[in-house]
Amino acid sequence: MNRPLAKPAGSPVIAVMAEIGRKARAASAVLATAGRAQKDRALLGMARAIRARAPDILAANAEDVAAAQAAGASAASVDRLILDDRRIEGMAAGIEAVTALPDPVGRVLAQWQRPNGLRFERVATPLGVIGVIYESRPNVTADAAALTLKSGNAVILRGGSDSFRSSTAIHAALMEGIREAGLPEGAVQIVPTRDRDAVGEMLKGLDGNIDVIVPRGGKGLVARVQTEARVPVFAHLDGNVHIYVHAPADLELAKTVVLNAKLRRTGVCGAVETLLVDRPLAESHMVPLVKMLLDAGCAVRGDEEVRKADARVTPVSKEDWDTEFLDAVIAAGVVDGLDAAIAHINRHGSHHTDAILTSDAAAAEKFLNEVDSAIVLHNASTQFADGGEFGFGAEIGIATGRMHARGPVGLEQLTTFKYRVRGEGQTRP
Repeated sequence: MNRPLAKPAGSPVIAVMAEIGRKARAASAVLATAGRAQKDRALLGMARAIRARAPDILAANAEDVAAAQAAGASAASVDRLILDDRRIEGMAAGIEAVTALPDPVGRVLAQWQRPNGLRFERVATPLGVIGVIYESRPNVTADAAALTLKSGNAVILRGGSDSFRSSTAIHAALMEGIREAGLPEGAVQIVPTRDRDAVGEMLKGLDGNIDVIVPRGGKGLVARVQTEARVPVFAHLDGNVHIYVHAPADLELAKTVVLNAKLRRTGVCGAVETLLVDRPLAESHMVPLVKMLLDAGCAVRGDEEVRKADARVTPVSKEDWDTEFLDAVIAAGVVDGLDAAIAHINRHGSHHTDAILTSDAAAAEKFLNEVDSAIVLHNASTQFADGGEFGFGAEIGIATGRMHARGPVGLEQLTTFKYRVRGEGQTRP
């Protein structure tokens, strides 16, 4: 089989990416010791510039959106891509929210003294250089820059081809704040090419200059990153999110939460994809919930019990239980109690976000304890799976792994730690 020839070491993309890596590493050394006042000055300047450059950002975004629509992008994809005045203000406000948060660097996480007099401290330190590879959502450009800067890390941003113009315009605004605060321009860099080989270079680690990769995008992108990356990855592959309606549950609460969780924004990773209802509630709750979703324009794929609720319900397939639709589609089924619901979620879910709706406090606690997901909720919409809603100011992504970061990746998750040990001449016997 013929294999594509590797690009020569002197190719423009490899040379550009190598220089970006070197600049990021140099900048990370400066950021690691930068004080909160300087970092916050940069962040506030970034927020001001985003607002001031809103016309330029919107013009660039309009070109991206037109190109995506001409290429036949889905409505959900366009929704993730599109910017308006409200979303631009949201980016600026998100940066300001990060500014208001405590500096995570230098926090003393633990301290103790040994019998020999040695005093130990575990102290938060930056990770170093973070590579963020993302599709669509141009707001990730601002969110990632704000969080990495505040946490003392340099960042290399590689936006998707579909949002290239938008992300570049946002980055230009961010650099105004970086320069105003006297921080190195290598602190926040954006890959200046759509060439896919740039992603490959990042996944190799840029000669040891990238410490962590965070992918934000579709399953194909995340799977590639997880397969090819030679550095640690913070990521989730799917957002196969569940809501379980457990008896007893308030019907009006369930209707409000399910509608919001499914249809507020169908293309986000916190959108519910599977609805499970306790068998005792099949008539009282499943029927009105299914009708509500269908009337709102959401397709319902149900098991035999659910199909009795409404003639518009189509049969659910085995694959549907494992699918992140990211569209106005939901799988629905009836389960025999709490244990069956938990077993279904742990088997078919993606360990991202899952919720229980019930007025039974004991059942809620069991669900929260036994569902093996990064985020579990009681009586609340799954669309709260967002770092901003957690009070993190923003998020760089959501991680479903079990190492280091899990759930929304905010400031604290972008730090590691070191040990500081103080003595008075002690030697080890």
